[in-house]
Amino acid sequence: MRSGVFDAQGAGLHYEVRGTGPALLMISGAGGDAGYYSGIAGILSDAFTVISYDRRGNSRSTGRSETPMDLAVQAADAGALIDGLAGGRALVFGNSGGAIIGLTLAALHPEALAGLIAHEPPAVNVLPDGDPGRGFFAELAALYERGGAPAAGRRFAETTRGEGTYRWPGDLWQRFLGNQDHLFGTEWPGFAGFLPDEAALKSVPFPVVLGAGAEDRGTYYARPSIEIARRIGVPWVEFPGIHMEFLRDPGRFAAAVRVLATQMHSRAGDVPDLWEGTAR
Repeated sequence: MRSGVFDAQGAGLHYEVRGTGPALLMISGAGGDAGYYSGIAGILSDAFTVISYDRRGNSRSTGRSETPMDLAVQAADAGALIDGLAGGRALVFGNSGGAIIGLTLAALHPEALAGLIAHEPPAVNVLPDGDPGRGFFAELAALYERGGAPAAGRRFAETTRGEGTYRWPGDLWQRFLGNQDHLFGTEWPGFAGFLPDEAALKSVPFPVVLGAGAEDRGTYYARPSIEIARRIGVPWVEFPGIHMEFLRDPGRFAAAVRVLATQMHSRAGDVPDLWEGTAR
């Protein structure tokens, strides 16, 4: 693994690169830390150049702000990393808020993507009127206003199925705790207001797949993936496990990502250039 700091619009983004092969950018959700993907990135590095990063203002990256952050800024950061580290085009995987950023990136900068896997975007605004899931972001914003990051963070963990049943890496957990005010105070409004640009997503020239974990059926953060897939006419797949299965069982989750990313890279039957040539 090699790491560094990438300059993007006034922020220094900590990044990590593992492996060789087609570029695969992995965008993390709440907490915005590359450490979420350390295990899965190592497993996939035999077939892909896996790029992960701490999102702007999180963990080892700079660029923290007191004002709400537009999702377009988050998408531009991802696009800049693809341009600077992946030659201008990459497969993209995003989980949770990272899936929302991936969908925003696909709509605003389609030239940067070779394919998108959006895993459990909590896009509650696509849920039906009256669905209790639509109130999630407002509930936590109110908790943050009254009790600060500890109160909002506890409630967040309570709503995420499977949390507390496995151990996070200690260094990742400590960095996450330091990111909570940035999450709830700066990033939250952008995630709360997200609606997918259906027209733009329908017209992208690369494959898009939405998906959710088998153990997350019925949750506010899994059900939107089904509705988005239906609205833009793309496949939906069931992943193994829970919201952050890549932390609980990176090997199992990597197997699912490997299949989808390989199919996207080969475009369903086309032989990749790296397989052409004379047998030795």
